[in-house]
Parts: sequence; structure tokens; C-alpha cells
Amino acid sequence: MFDFLKDYDLLGAFWTTVQLAVLSAVGSLIWGTALAAMRVGPVPLMRGFGTAYVNTVRNIPLTVIILFTSLGLNQTLGVSLGANDVETINFRLAVLGLILYTSSFVCEALRSGINTVPVGQAEAARAIGLSFGQVLSLVVLPQAFRSSVVPMANVLIALIKNTTVAAAIGVAESALLMKEMIENEAQLLLIAAIIAFGFVVLTLPTGLILGWVGKKVAVKR
Repeated sequence: MFDFLKDYDLLGAFWTTVQLAVLSAVGSLIWGTALAAMRVGPVPLMRGFGTAYVNTVRNIPLTVIILFTSLGLNQTLGVSLGANDVETINFRLAVLGLILYTSSFVCEALRSGINTVPVGQAEAARAIGLSFGQVLSLVVLPQAFRSSVVPMANVLIALIKNTTVAAAIGVAESALLMKEMIENEAQLLLIAAIIAFGFVVLTLPTGLILGWVGKKVAVKR
């Protein structure tokens, strides 16, 4: 029943999915943290930019963003992100699109953690002469990250599943392989079950582990 799988690189496709998820998660965490800092910062222009970015990007379908990175950035503007071959270009553009999209959700998850930090702590830090950057990095963000582990886990799980959209620009991940397998094999339900099982293997342990971590590091109020 599973003999047809030997003709396809199933593990390679899911390895590409893992790479997309990990690289996008790291980039989203960095950019999302920067956006959260902007949204709670004292500079009106930066607050306005952060608010406008989050409210705009998170309401645009991910497929549109991924297609824009390919059709708009690459084919129209010639942006290749330092790659020469089409496969690598598409992979990097997919990572960029996922970062741009997911960072808006990371920002909101982290901002919810920032809101759990008592205002008095930030005021006390400013009273002893710390700058806004020092208050944010030394007092607020460490507690905010601990409070937002579970929401971040939900964002990560959504990101893993969202990597399937990269198939729209030809990235050889699991969804593109599933499409190829369905076109060539008369095993629709079995193929769908195999791909679904692969994603459960990726997302279920992620949710369980980060849920446990969230309970361990949660700030006791």
C-alpha cells in the first residue's frame, strides 16, 4: 500500500518544511520584537508605524504576501536575496514572506506579555535613571517573554502549517510534494493522511513542549 512512497522524497520535503519554519520563526521573533518595542515606545512616529504595519499585514492573506515576494520583488524588481538559482531564490523569498506575515502575530503575542508587567516596575526603573531602551530590555521584555510563551507557541504552530503556502511559488516542501503525489497516484486519501500525519508529528510535540515550558517559566504574580 505504501510502495509508491519510494518514488518520492517525503523526508526531504518535510525537511524543507522544517527549515522554512525554523528560519521564519527566528526572523519573525526578531522583527516581531522590534515591532512590539515600537508599539509601546515613546516616539509617536514609531508607534504609528508599528500599529499600521501590524493592522495591515495581519489582515492580508499570506498567499498574497508570498506571491508578492515572488512576482513583485523578484520578477519585477529583480530582488534575489543573494541567490543565483531559482530554487534557492524562491526558498529565501518564501522565508521573507513568512517573516513579514508572522511577525505581526508575534508582535501582538509579545505585546500581550508586555501588558502583564506591572506599570510600577517600569516607572521605578525610569525613576532610577534608566532609559526607555534599558527599561524595555532589562525589566519589561524578560518578563513579557516569560508570560507570552504559550501565545508564541500558538503562533509557531500556525507558522509550521502556513509553510504550505510556499508551494505557491514552487518551494519543494510537503504541500508541493502532496500535489505531485496526488497528480501521479490514485491514492488521494492515503496521501492526504500521510501529509497530515507528518504535520501532526511536527506540531503536536511543539505545542506540548512549549506549553510545559510556559508553565515552568510563567511569572508568578
